[in-house]
Amino acid sequence: MALKLPMNIQKEVTCPICLEFLTKSLSLGCGHSFCQACIMAHSEEAESSPDGEGSCPVCGVRYSLGNVWTNQHLDNIAETLREVKWIPKEKQKRDLCVHHAEKLLLFCAEDRKVICWLCERSQEHRGHHTFLMEEVVQECQEKLQASLERLRKEQQEAEKLEADIREERISWKYQIQTERQRIQTEFNQLRSILDSEEQRELQRLEDEEKKTLDNLAEAEADLVQQNQLVKELISDLERRSEWSTVKLLQDMSGVMKWGEIWTLKKPKTVSTKLKNVFRAPDLSGMLHMFRELTCVRCYWVDITLNPVNLSLNLVLSEDQRQVTSVPIWPVKCYNYGILGSQYFSSGKHYWEIDVSKKTAWILGVYCRTWSRNIKFDVAQGRKHQNAYSRYRPQFGYWVLGLQNELEYKAFEDSPSSDPKVLTLSMAIPPHRVGVFLNYEARTISFFNVTNHGSLIYKFSKCHFSQPAYPYFNPWACTAPMTLCPPSS
Repeated sequence: MALKLPMNIQKEVTCPICLEFLTKSLSLGCGHSFCQACIMAHSEEAESSPDGEGSCPVCGVRYSLGNVWTNQHLDNIAETLREVKWIPKEKQKRDLCVHHAEKLLLFCAEDRKVICWLCERSQEHRGHHTFLMEEVVQECQEKLQASLERLRKEQQEAEKLEADIREERISWKYQIQTERQRIQTEFNQLRSILDSEEQRELQRLEDEEKKTLDNLAEAEADLVQQNQLVKELISDLERRSEWSTVKLLQDMSGVMKWGEIWTLKKPKTVSTKLKNVFRAPDLSGMLHMFRELTCVRCYWVDITLNPVNLSLNLVLSEDQRQVTSVPIWPVKCYNYGILGSQYFSSGKHYWEIDVSKKTAWILGVYCRTWSRNIKFDVAQGRKHQNAYSRYRPQFGYWVLGLQNELEYKAFEDSPSSDPKVLTLSMAIPPHRVGVFLNYEARTISFFNVTNHGSLIYKFSKCHFSQPAYPYFNPWACTAPMTLCPPSS
């Protein structure tokens, strides 16, 4: 057995038949007890006897089945000892003092050991602080639980940080991929710009070459003709120089006069230095403008046209993105243009307008002014024969305009009643114009999107006393003016 028991106790709770602890014990009149299953099996033999009695397997005393009874007391003792029997030897040893074989009940604080009551009185632990093991175990378990809770929280925090880092890593990879694609796209666009500029400059150089070589060939042919003519004239005069005096005086023909007045016609001078003819484009400036346009396009807003107070000669499309001027004859209608449906009181905003088919237009930003000193009369504008008199910052307009197909104008304030009209130089006519409003910086910039983002004009120090509206006027040209959707 795993535990040493007093022999008399072990014997009392052991069945003499199966030699195991009693199970549902039954006691005979002689005092011996057996397992119910064992004694019943033995009693089957007794039933076959003539008198129906059996004999005790231990002492041989005769008994009848009616004289047996259940011994609950022995059953309880047997069950307790059965539980003790199956406790592992290691645990039984761990629960007993190795020196005194007594139960370990105390804890020595100085030696950090579990001891028995005899150890506490020994010389080794005398004077030490000892505590009941149950109290120390409870304190240890409380500390253990506190540590477990803290570590579980640390684990949760570690898992959360791990998830955050994993998410951040995925986000970072996505941002890098997006940035990589953006860089590749922009450089591809730059290569396209460079290729386009290269072809344009090469074509320009080729045209200049053809023009110059044609002029030189024409000059060369003219000189060959003049040289032939002067040779013939020299030959004729040399021949006449051999004539007699009388014959020479009698033949004063036109050849003599032609020899006197003939002068070589020199060709136009052609520069031999190519740099006076060709100059490479400002690529760094182009790159700067391209980046600036790319930057302002981040603020692209989807705006539409406002049909309220629409002039009679203006027609608005169903999606409110296109406006067209139509003549109304014989009625003469003054065109006040049209505003955007959206207005801006702060921030940065950008939009683009397609004017590719138009020969006249006005566009930009309008902000209502409330100055009492400013009065504008349309009739006065007609009187001065200046149709653009009202298009000036003084009256809340920051606009550019095209007239006569090729004349691009910017309208600034001036001390006089007429606006200060600035003529703008345009290497490539804009088919598409971008407008960028920076409300806080009080600037309005116009870009020629057709020419890879070149800046057309920029208004500075704009005075916005009210919300600013996009402004459009197709003027007298019947071609449509169209708002472009974002990133189109």
